This record gives sequence, C-alpha cells and structure tokens, in this order.
Amino acid sequence: MYLDTIITNALAIRRDALALLYFAGSGHPGGALSCADIVAYLWEKELQYKNTNWQIDDRNRLILSKGHSIATLYAAAGRSGLIPANLALTLRKLGSPLQGHPCVLATPWVETSTGSLGQGLSVGIGMALGLRHQNIGGRVYVIMGDGEMQEGEVWEGAMSAAHFKLENICVIVDYNKLQSDDLNENIMGIESLIDKWKSFNWAVQDVDGHDMVAIERAIMNTKEIRMQPSVILANTIKGKGVSFMENVPAWHGSVKITPEQFKHALNDLGLDSDQMEAYLNGTFWN
Repeated sequence: MYLDTIITNALAIRRDALALLYFAGSGHPGGALSCADIVAYLWEKELQYKNTNWQIDDRNRLILSKGHSIATLYAAAGRSGLIPANLALTLRKLGSPLQGHPCVLATPWVETSTGSLGQGLSVGIGMALGLRHQNIGGRVYVIMGDGEMQEGEVWEGAMSAAHFKLENICVIVDYNKLQSDDLNENIMGIESLIDKWKSFNWAVQDVDGHDMVAIERAIMNTKEIRMQPSVILANTIKGKGVSFMENVPAWHGSVKITPEQFKHALNDLGLDSDQMEAYLNGTFWN
C-alpha cells in the first residue's frame, strides 16, 4: 500500500532532519519531528517537487509558516534529489543556501520566506486569491504551529480567507501543544482552537497528525468543501519518535545535539546498524 511507503519516508525524513541539525550544531528538532508525517504526505501526494517541471503554474503550493522547522522540508527535498548531497552538512552555515528558516531567494521551491510567526497564512491567502483570479487550479497548503495561533495576524487572515470564501487554501496546524518555553496553555491559552476556527467560518477537522490514513482522509475531505477555507488540526507529539525529546519543551530549539544523543535518536528512529556510519559521517544522502 502506498501509505506504507509514505510512512517509511516519514521515518527517513525524521532521521535526515535530525542529521541536518546535528551537523549544523543548532536548530529546532522538536517541531521538525512533530510535522514530519504531514510533510511526508504532502510531499508525496500533493506537491510537484519531485517533478523537474515543478514550477508549473497550476502546481500546489506549500508554505511552511513555522519556518523554524525547515529541517523537515530540507530532509524531504534531499530525499528526492532537490538538494544536492554535498549540501547536507551546510545547514545554517554562512553562505549556504540552506538557511535556518526558509529563504525563497536561496531555495525558490520553498515558495516564500518565513520565520516571523503568523505571516505565512497571510502570504498563503494572497497566493490563493491570485490563483483564483487567474483561474488557475492549484491549491495552497500552509503548515502552522499551534503557538503561532497566539499571533493576531493569524486571525485577521482567518477572517479574510473566510470572507473571500477561499476553498483553495488549507491550513494544517501542527498541534503539539508546546512552544519555545513551555506548554502553550502556560504561555498564552489558545483553546478551544476548534471553536475559534469554526467561529471564523472555516471548515474544521480534528485528526491524529501521526496517522497517515487520517491525514489523507482529512486532506481529501478539504477538496470537497466549497465556498469555505479549510483547517486541519493535526494533533501531534513534539519530538515525535525520539524518546528523550518527546513532549520536552527544551527540545523546541536553540539546542546542540551531542554525538551520544544523535546515536540514541537514530536508534529510536529504527536506523539499521549498517546505515549508522553514513549518518555519523554525513553521507546519508549519497
């Protein structure tokens, strides 16, 4: 079954994302791991990045509004050959096209630069409006963090998308309940997200963000919705798959992964012993 392949790809994306962050010496592993299943599905089924002609007008777009999780997107791109293998060790390095947040000038396939939380949805709405005005059929997917819901611009955008009845935009919230310093509820309460999005007249689905069947069903459902934007609240686990990172706020970001932690994480993510050396010496994309 093709979903089994995507599940396998998601596991590989998690390993590669951690490897990128390990060699970078800094970054944001927690949220990169929590959104890996979402990215893996979109990359395989909804995006044209594997196609050499990915710049076609009617392509679907992906905006990673939670730009600090870019290692996951780079990992998917590296797996499909969009990023050359010799760049695997250059993340967050001076002069590298692989910046710590998406940079459309260095990597144009990311669609737009992000990093300042809350802005990705506004850009996505602009793209969705532009596609509709030009009668172009592509859809716009925006991956957001749940901590991002604390930004006022998000709700201005939500109001706008509903007003314009943008059925060609789908927001997927990486709903892991944690942000940089602590639980969301301890920083600034955002509940109930279901009720909030519904009150802004969005079509809302609440799913398990690590269940590939549920992810696919939710995304397919959004294609049937008319005259309304869609949001999928994908319940996830921060640091998913790595025992010492799961649900630990300290692993949100600005952390250096030690060699011992890296090996532990790779073991947790089911890496075969014969593949270990490639990860330890940085040739995992070769």
